Amino acid sequence: MEGVSIIIPALNEEKSIGSVIEAVDSCMSKIDRVFEIIVIDDGSIDDTGKIAKMKKAQVIRHPIPAGYGASIRDGIVQAKYDFIVITDADATYPIVKIPELLNYLGDFDMVVGARTGRNYKGSILKHPLRKIFQLLGTFVTGVNIPDINSGLRAFKKRAVMKFSDNFCLGFSFTTTITLAFHLNGYFVKYVPIEYHKRVGKSNIRMLRDTLRATQIITQAILYYNPIKLFLILMIMAFFGSFIFFIAYFVKKSLALLLFSVAFFIVSFLFFGMGLLADAIMKNKKVNGENARDLF
Repeated sequence: MEGVSIIIPALNEEKSIGSVIEAVDSCMSKIDRVFEIIVIDDGSIDDTGKIAKMKKAQVIRHPIPAGYGASIRDGIVQAKYDFIVITDADATYPIVKIPELLNYLGDFDMVVGARTGRNYKGSILKHPLRKIFQLLGTFVTGVNIPDINSGLRAFKKRAVMKFSDNFCLGFSFTTTITLAFHLNGYFVKYVPIEYHKRVGKSNIRMLRDTLRATQIITQAILYYNPIKLFLILMIMAFFGSFIFFIAYFVKKSLALLLFSVAFFIVSFLFFGMGLLADAIMKNKKVNGENARDLF
């Protein structure tokens, strides 16, 4: 059977890295596959790397933090097997689900552990943000994406390396690769998993990583289906026109009527720009660009 490379990016995770490696080793030893465990010590200032070596994992050391995506990239390059699993070092993901993900990987190009449970919902702020990104991902791809940035997933190295030039170096790596696979016709499977409470302090920065994820999704829309972005802008402009038109009848102000007309014209301009962008994109495909080599 195909060998498996398990990649674990870690930044100051000395409290949990040992138990995660032990869980991976125990889980993989029960199935008929050769495997390797690669820990990327991303500039940790604690004993993360030392503990990983004690647990007999391969360790790639970054002298300073390079980012989650950079760590995954280096692990993928180092991996000697085509089947790759990534998971976090904070004990939030159920390692016992890895064999199930691998069972699906023969037929699918990527298998994602879709997080569920109270710990995944998180705070009052995190939950609606995740729902918004889920809806945006579904809108961009036309496919229901239950978890766009799960950190537990299995994929084929030969497939993911097609997008190596555009790996996101930060926490949006998983978002990027999810969109890339869906928008380029790869087969993706989602398997529900229970998400656990993390051990130690989170390295995620809500504002920074939210903005980055928004940027990634916007770029994906512009690159693959630009008319969708312009349709959103058109609807917003048309709604603005409608609001100003209603306000004109209430206030009887000529300025409000002019604003309504202006927004109405802008909505049609956005629609025209969307058609133009869509035509340019389709023309590129006709001229021989292979979508699987893009992103």
